[in-house]
Amino acid sequence: MTTADILAKVPLFTSLERRDLMTLAASARERQYQPGEEMVRQGDTGVGLFVLTQGRVRVTQNRQGETYDLGVLDHGQVFGEISLLDDLPRTATVTAIEPCSVIIVPIWDFRAALRENPSMALALLTSLSRRLRRVEMQRSGNA
Repeated sequence: MTTADILAKVPLFTSLERRDLMTLAASARERQYQPGEEMVRQGDTGVGLFVLTQGRVRVTQNRQGETYDLGVLDHGQVFGEISLLDDLPRTATVTAIEPCSVIIVPIWDFRAALRENPSMALALLTSLSRRLRRVEMQRSGNA
């Protein structure tokens, strides 16, 4: 499976055309992490989106000095996608609990691709609005 094929399964990217996925794939980086290594640290600036291609990670959040376990992500799951769109600090820490491989889409390359291709930006806005609409419907009990 190519990097573009993997990115096509990311919910944020499902509305992108193949050429847009190829653009993102060209800038994506693969990286490995060992158990106990932090991939993302709460409070840090986001560097991009992570697609977990192998292994499992634990997501935790520190609130007023207490650490809360938010769950485990497995192969194929994604984290950090919101950092592509805002410059706010990470809201949780993600730590490898077994050997992991990830594909990282760097924020600077993602934003450059958006600037060069406004149709990609419009497709992402459509995808985000659908996700927001689903969340609002679930909150109101209309799901």
